[in-house]
Order: sequence, then structure tokens, then C-alpha cells
Amino acid sequence: MSNTQLSDNLIFQLPVVLQPLLSPLFNNISIDVLRLDAIHPIVSGNKWFKLKYYIEDCKQQEKNSIATFGGAYSNHIVATAFACKKAKIKSIGIIRGEANNFLSHTLQDAKNYGMELHFVSRNEFKEKETIKNKFDKNIYWVNEGGYGILGAKGAATILQTAPTENYTHILCACGIGTMLAGIVNAAQSHQKIWGISVFKNNHSLEQEIKNILPDNKQHSFEMLHQYHFGGYAKHPLALINWMNELYQKENLPTDIIYTSKLLFAVKDLCCNNTFSSTDKLLIIHSGGLQGNLSLAPNTLSF
Repeated sequence: MSNTQLSDNLIFQLPVVLQPLLSPLFNNISIDVLRLDAIHPIVSGNKWFKLKYYIEDCKQQEKNSIATFGGAYSNHIVATAFACKKAKIKSIGIIRGEANNFLSHTLQDAKNYGMELHFVSRNEFKEKETIKNKFDKNIYWVNEGGYGILGAKGAATILQTAPTENYTHILCACGIGTMLAGIVNAAQSHQKIWGISVFKNNHSLEQEIKNILPDNKQHSFEMLHQYHFGGYAKHPLALINWMNELYQKENLPTDIIYTSKLLFAVKDLCCNNTFSSTDKLLIIHSGGLQGNLSLAPNTLSF
């Protein structure tokens, strides 16, 4: 058994399940949700998949620490902290924004899992190479959100967690696009891959995804940019109401940044007759529910 397989067994507390969407919300199109959010309370969703080959590579290179980048509510930061603790590797988080007396739930959790936090200004955060040069040379660096070829390699194994070959369409939310790149690499030739961008006007996203795809996969996906609800982490009342309605009717929890916007896009596409009665959709629930902790109590019904 490889190191990666051993780590998978340590991380996965529950099997990945396919949850059908059964309410009329989606115009009776056949839809299943791959519930990656349910596999683990901390390293949930796509985070472990994107991290596992970096951790393996770090060990093979005999580096003493893993360092990465993120904001105060970054699921990637806390997932890295927890995964490194499991792998017995020191973790370092470079956090966008000045330090203050209050740590977000996410950063407090990361600290509790042993991550060493370093705060930098938003302008400094943009200068990643300058930051790296200030640290020990024996540190293994992982890009923000796990972006990169190894992150996409790990994300490709998402489609191995359940029978996925019979779906006509696979849809997922996109921040930096690493998961979508992995899905594109692993999908069957007949499957259409659509990404829902959660950033406003992030039209460089397509090229960033292509940069970590092989040449023969460059045109194997489509990106939709109209479902951002105002931009990254924006969550107007209409989105909150949608999250509560979705949970009430489908028992499906979503987050304010990624999956709520993804499921709204799916509903909108279904109700506008984008899909036929013979299509079968797979929706990747990429986790990220920790972001909801930034909301006032009782904002959400779950």
C-alpha cells in the first residue's frame, strides 16, 4: 500500500455518497450530488484530494515543513494544517491581512492543529516569491488553494470515489480551477465538464486551468461567469434564502462561497431548458462549509 493510500484511509471517516436531487426545484432533470463535504469534518470536500500528492512529494524530497497561502477564512489553510498534523509534517500558513487579537474560527483551528501563522499585508501577499525567500530553503511550498499540476492530479481521483462514468455532464464550482482541471483529466470522452466561477470578471481563469492541463485537454471544458452573486464571498440575501430553501427541500447544506452558487447555477440552467430529459448530471459538492461560520448565528437553517 502506498503512502497516499495510507493517508486516504486516515483522512476518510465516511464513504463518499451520491445524493439524488428529488424536488421539483431542478425541473425534474436527473441529478446526483457527489457529497465530498461529508467525508471528514475538517479535510472535507476537495481539499484532501488537492493536497495528497503535495504531501507525498514533500516526504519524498525530505523537506521538513509545508508552507502555503490563504486568507482568514481559507478552508485550504485549515485542511493543510490538519493533513500535515496527520502526516507528521510541520505546517506554516502565510495569511493575507494584518494580525489582530481576534482569530477567525478557521485560523484558530489551524493554530490548534499546529500550524505556524505568519500575517502579511494584502500588498505583501501578492509577492509570493519575496515571501518564500524569507524562509528556510528546506520548506516545501504549496500554492494557494493547492493550485498546480500535483493538485490537479489529486483532484482527478475524485471521480474514483463513486461510479461516475454514466453521467453526461459534470459541474463544479471554481475558484482557482485546480479541481476542474483534475475533473477534466479524469472524465470520460463523452462527458461535458462545466465550471461555475465564484469570482467576478475572472476571465483569466480559463487560461490558469489550461496551464495545468495537457495539450490534448485544452478545450475540454466550459466556464460560466454569470453566477458569482457580486463576487467572491459575496452573499446577498437572495443567496442566503436560496441556501435555506435548498436545505429545506433537498437536505443539502451548501456554503456561501462555492456550492450555493454552483447549485443555483444548476437550478437556473435546468429551469431554462439547458438540459434534455436524457441528460444525467453529476454535481461535485466541494465542501467549504467552514465559510458559513462567518455568518451571524441563525442566518442559515442548518
